[in-house]
Amino acid sequence: MKRVLWFRRDLRVSDNPLLSLGGEVLPIFIFDANILETLPKEDKRVSFIFLHVELLKKELAAHGLELKLFYGKPEDVFELLLREHDFDEVVASGDYDAYAKERDLRISRKLHFRYVQDTYIFKHNEVLKDDGSAYLVFTPFYKKARVILENKNIQERCFAHNIPIAENYSGITQVQKSGEVVALDFAIESLGFEQVLKSVENPRAKLENFKNKINDYKERRDYLNVDANSNLSVDLRFGTIGVREVLRFATQLKGYDAEPFIRQLIFRDFYAYLLFHMPRIEHENYKYSFNGIEDEEKYKAFCEGKTGVPIVDAGVRELLQTGNMHNRVRMVVASFFTKDLLLPWQWGERFFAQRLLDYDKASNVLSWQWSAGTGVDPQPYFRVFNPYLQSKKFDKDADYIKRHVPELASVESKRLHDENYLLNTDIPNYPKPMVSHKEAAKKAIEIFKNFK
Repeated sequence: MKRVLWFRRDLRVSDNPLLSLGGEVLPIFIFDANILETLPKEDKRVSFIFLHVELLKKELAAHGLELKLFYGKPEDVFELLLREHDFDEVVASGDYDAYAKERDLRISRKLHFRYVQDTYIFKHNEVLKDDGSAYLVFTPFYKKARVILENKNIQERCFAHNIPIAENYSGITQVQKSGEVVALDFAIESLGFEQVLKSVENPRAKLENFKNKINDYKERRDYLNVDANSNLSVDLRFGTIGVREVLRFATQLKGYDAEPFIRQLIFRDFYAYLLFHMPRIEHENYKYSFNGIEDEEKYKAFCEGKTGVPIVDAGVRELLQTGNMHNRVRMVVASFFTKDLLLPWQWGERFFAQRLLDYDKASNVLSWQWSAGTGVDPQPYFRVFNPYLQSKKFDKDADYIKRHVPELASVESKRLHDENYLLNTDIPNYPKPMVSHKEAAKKAIEIFKNFK
């Protein structure tokens, strides 16, 4: 049996089911031109991936396997491979967004395609109602998932076995036909990108450090001036650590309150599960027909972090500067975008997709629909976050705001949570709020009520 092992969202050797199979194998990683051609050359995610692919290449070499790298469209890469060699199948971990499913379907027409379960805790059809239908509400999904998890063998580890690389692949990256596939020299410049990240943090070190914070996770994770989170979202996104390993870590902690964190891991599964069972929600509202009001001027101010609302601008600028945004701030920002500015949630989702280091299609789409009130969440349309109350509660001393919006450094902290002050005061080099939150929220609720 000769297999192509296609690494994608599983950039690691430890606990990777791809490496649990026998036979001769060819490990590959494809820098997908369909995706990369749309990204700026300084995209931080490409740097992150490249650094971890470098680590993966070294780890595989220690097991006698050579990771082959390609830049091109996946179907072109597989045509190249199949022109020169006979493979029995390609093995990869599953992914649920529309592009991924269509991509894999195209490859399956060329070569037998086998999915392995890795990216999420549960398979898409593993947590169902008694009648076989999908859950639409998280709490009953969580309760059923927790029961299944008690009997699920997450203790089984899939470490790299002594699997030989298939013979005679030394010339496989020599491309005769230009324009389709590029065999990479090991440098990010081969992709046309800049290495804007110089190093990456070891995800297992993050996990071990999280042990000291996990008891306070539930109470402190929303506060912006403390580091109470695991900081593993990007690692779970790209599989630099496996979700099973993280879950084992949490469930085996004795004397710790790990359940709130486990709940969030299951919530991550829930969003992927919803996207699989209802693929239309990737682009369409689940409920209500109101799709926002397109306004390029408002959108531009938002994307530059110049709305005049400190917590919103701080969040956007954190994203622009670092590729990260605190989860509580994501909710505040998305609510302001969809309810105060009445912009289409799809625009906000696209903006996050272009910038978030931990961007995950399912989590991002479902979170934006949640904020817009158009998703599967049972909460009605009238949930609107007050950005000033949110910043007062979770960033009382405005440390987060002032860190990312230096124009506000000299303003008394309490004033940054006071909309009346901001609306009626000229602050050098900082705009007044684009809208009155009270008036904007009232308008949004009326509009949604009419579309109910």
